[in-house]
Amino acid sequence: MGFTGKATYSAGATLPEIAEDVSDIIGIVSPYETPLLDHLGDPHRLATSTRHEWLEDELLPNVDAIDAAHSFSNPMTDSTFDVENSSRFRVGDQLQGDGSLEVMLVTDVSGDTLTVVRGYGATTADVLYAEQEIRILGNAALEGADRPETRFTTRTRATNHTQIFTSAVEVSGTQLAVNQIGVNDELDYQKQERLRELVRDLENCVINGVAPADTQHGSASVRRTMRGITSFLDTNVFRPGQDAFPDDVNLTEVQLNQALRRMWEQSSGGVDTIVVGGVQKRRINSFITSSREYGSEDSTYRDLVSTYESDFGVCRVVLSRWMPAHAVLLLDSSRIDVMPLAGRHFHYKPLASGGDREVGQVIGEYTLEVRNENAHGVIQGLGVD
Repeated sequence: MGFTGKATYSAGATLPEIAEDVSDIIGIVSPYETPLLDHLGDPHRLATSTRHEWLEDELLPNVDAIDAAHSFSNPMTDSTFDVENSSRFRVGDQLQGDGSLEVMLVTDVSGDTLTVVRGYGATTADVLYAEQEIRILGNAALEGADRPETRFTTRTRATNHTQIFTSAVEVSGTQLAVNQIGVNDELDYQKQERLRELVRDLENCVINGVAPADTQHGSASVRRTMRGITSFLDTNVFRPGQDAFPDDVNLTEVQLNQALRRMWEQSSGGVDTIVVGGVQKRRINSFITSSREYGSEDSTYRDLVSTYESDFGVCRVVLSRWMPAHAVLLLDSSRIDVMPLAGRHFHYKPLASGGDREVGQVIGEYTLEVRNENAHGVIQGLGVD
């Protein structure tokens, strides 16, 4: 026969007689990880002003190009031609055109025009053309000659500003006094939640942030925002189909290698970090999909590239949710620092409550230093399907 005694269903739908069974674990699924900040690590220096500056320098260039407007009467024999930057050349320089084995010797520099000996050192004269890249192999001085004209580069300052990240915390006195499920101290819990959000936002701004067009130092009505990595990049910006970059909408290994090679050709920096979102990470993983082999007893399929090694460097592949889906960042992490203003790293600042509550704010002030922007690069305009 059926059970006739007291049962849980006898208490009714609201179960007033039954103690609550609530887990002490609070589930949070919102993404807040900061893989790029973790990869860059803590800086060795602090910013000491809201306007943060650093110095950059470069060596005298040894590459130029024949002027785009120059017209050759006989490109195989003409011994004079105009160049884009004649100040880079001296009498006695040995030159070689891109894609040519011919060596030329400079005998005169007058205005923008070079006079050279064609086929120097018994090399074979080759065709010269407008916009051809010209490399300076080196200068040969005459024995006993006077010192050459002094040449030097001028150091330049690069700038970024600090940005204030803050979030308010407010908890009533009653909320602090009552017993709570999964939380020992509501105030501490709220501090942790707001801190996670702010650190997440810091990484997002490090990648994508821009400065205001005017009054970058900020004012009573203009918020001071720091420039992110992408906004610094100008020299090495690659787009499919532009400037002889492979016209593939979907990221390919050919594209990645060409970008790394072109950066290597004009910078001594070593790219060691590739930052991507989910779509481009899967593209990189697919580079090796077709070459994988598995044995009959293998039960795990691995489709993951965490390090990409090429002739131009060993790169860690960093997957960040905050990276635009259409882009890939190529970085020299040794030249990037995310630094707090001195004494302004993320911290909790209690405030006067004015009532029966605890009030404060989590606050931090940070800036980004990106040294030598031409040591970094970005591939943009990629497919996201």
